[in-house]
Amino acid sequence: MNSTHTNGVCWILTLLICTSLAGAHQNGGKSDQADRIVILKSARTMTLMNGSRLLKTYKVALGGQPIGAKDRIGDHKTPEGSYVVDEKKSVSEFHLALHISYPNAADREHARELGVNPGGDIEIHGLGARFGWVGGAHRTTDWTDGCIAVTNEEIEEMFRLVKVGTPVEIRP
Repeated sequence: MNSTHTNGVCWILTLLICTSLAGAHQNGGKSDQADRIVILKSARTMTLMNGSRLLKTYKVALGGQPIGAKDRIGDHKTPEGSYVVDEKKSVSEFHLALHISYPNAADREHARELGVNPGGDIEIHGLGARFGWVGGAHRTTDWTDGCIAVTNEEIEEMFRLVKVGTPVEIRP
């Protein structure tokens, strides 16, 4: 390498480092990555948190029977409890999806006591190609089989902000 090329590379690296540090300083050194998701079913909201800092709140649609916790397959209820995002699905009939670790041990035990199948495949998801045009109007009714639905644009944003392993708390 000649010295002009080396100086150019050093200058570019210095610029990248300074830009990165400036971005961290503007955020107070805090990441915009969500470290927790809180869903309030009664308010139809989902909030992404980073520590005590609120990153973003979304209005959501829930399962068609939104009152009460899910306890069996086909009940159209959204679960209540503590879970984690256990998979990010970039291929989904609902555009993109964040799969949630339902059923947890307590859900499985409750279903066993009832003698029912607890179900599964609970996700935070978009609307998909067929219904993406509906946008925020989808929230006028609870329509999922127990999932948490947002617009396609919102799930794209969440896909960037949420990692596999992020805790999810679903409250009544």
